[in-house]
Amino acid sequence: MAGRLLKVSSATAVFASSGFYLYNKNVDPNDFSVIRFGRAATTTAFISYDYLTSFRNVQYGTEEYWALKSKVHRRSAERLRDLCCANRGTFIKVGQHLGALDYLLPEEYTSTLKVLHSKAPESTMEEIQQVMREDLGKEIDQLFISFDEKPQGAASLAQVHKAVLHDGRTVAVKVQHPKVQTQSSKDIVVMEFLLHVVHWLFPDFAFMWLVEEAKKNMPLELDFLNEGRNAEKVAEMLKQFEFLKIPKIHWDLSTKRILVMDFAEGGQVNDRDYMRKHNIDVNEISRNLGKMYSEMIFVNGFVHCDPHPGNVLVRKCLKTNKTEIVLLDHGLYQVLNPDFRLDYCRLWQALMKADMKGVERYSRRLGAGDLYPLFACVLTARSWTSVNAGIAQTPVTNSEDVEIRTNAALYLPQISDLLNRVPRQMLLLLKTNDLLRGIETILQTRASSSSFINMSRCCTRAVARHKRSKTRSRMKRLRVTLFEMFSLWQIGLYELFLWVRSSTLANWLSSLLS
Repeated sequence: MAGRLLKVSSATAVFASSGFYLYNKNVDPNDFSVIRFGRAATTTAFISYDYLTSFRNVQYGTEEYWALKSKVHRRSAERLRDLCCANRGTFIKVGQHLGALDYLLPEEYTSTLKVLHSKAPESTMEEIQQVMREDLGKEIDQLFISFDEKPQGAASLAQVHKAVLHDGRTVAVKVQHPKVQTQSSKDIVVMEFLLHVVHWLFPDFAFMWLVEEAKKNMPLELDFLNEGRNAEKVAEMLKQFEFLKIPKIHWDLSTKRILVMDFAEGGQVNDRDYMRKHNIDVNEISRNLGKMYSEMIFVNGFVHCDPHPGNVLVRKCLKTNKTEIVLLDHGLYQVLNPDFRLDYCRLWQALMKADMKGVERYSRRLGAGDLYPLFACVLTARSWTSVNAGIAQTPVTNSEDVEIRTNAALYLPQISDLLNRVPRQMLLLLKTNDLLRGIETILQTRASSSSFINMSRCCTRAVARHKRSKTRSRMKRLRVTLFEMFSLWQIGLYELFLWVRSSTLANWLSSLLS
């Protein structure tokens, strides 16, 4: 340990002495890869040194130890956040991913890094004009009647401006930050190197899967033409849901770095004040969000994997007065392998029925091995007690959420091992699950059974479709179809029972209060 302390201390001194100009605002950091590396290495060295030295004179397990650990977590998270904001681009994207890992990272990290979703740095108008000129060969005033210089929102890879076309249509213009394309591959190499160093210092820290995911997904997210194709594909795939709106793409004005689409009004899905003001039912929103994601995951295997609040808008349609959900940012999708999807369906069916043999069997098939109890808890964000009792039957409580967070800190090495074992497809699903649970928590609808009912329907349909595709016998296909219809009828009957029970309870409480 003394050797490691010496190396980290030396590294800190070297990076600090050679990097006194790293945060100089007069230097454009994106022009110098060595500066970006130096900034990242310096931050990594300081964080590592802090963890290695802060607890030397404190006894493990005492109140003083846990209080100090929380402070170190907070300091480190703030340093990491500042690094992401300074290096921008890929660093912010990875920081946003970390901020969504409520099932894995301490609260100090997730709460600090979550701000990266709404506080990403903006590009200047000169930079935006340069991208438009390079990709479309025209000036902004030649393309649009008006173009709002202040962006509607800035994200890790791009920002969105409101504009009006010459035919009078209002559009949203998504423009990629300059240099992100050229810098992203270098950033990933830097992250990979530094994660190897941190893993050497702290063997329990095993986050290489994060870099592997960034390597695979970043090129797709940086291709806005791919995003446009994804938007059209999911719009067609989920066209049965009238409440879902996907903005139309304007292909004649879109390139790999520019995406022009119809402008969508609405409030963010986590804005309860907006919903109250516009008379939008939070339970309806939560229910419809569950419907569309269950359809994507279990039935179609084509999953929008970035449902953070800025990408999900809600609104009332002026013509019909019906509530609508607008889904934005279609750059990151996961295509699920059919066998994986079926095992995932059957695992969730087992979890909802408290079928522990099924939970073990399908968790093992999905790569969890002997860590299947931990996998079930990570997947559902529920305690092992609730999993055994049946997650569809046991409401979520605040004490259980506290227990989950505490256990996440205690079992960090096992969770890291688990995440390195499971198929890569599972990682984005876990992130998606966590983002959706975060929305439900804010809307205070997480205790509702509607999400499990929607999942049950979709799992039943997906498994039945698979069974029909595997048999040539008409009789067997008919038998599968009849069983599917019976199962869906049972689910509908259960949903009706819950609705009657809740209505009766509400009327009883109302009569008592009056």
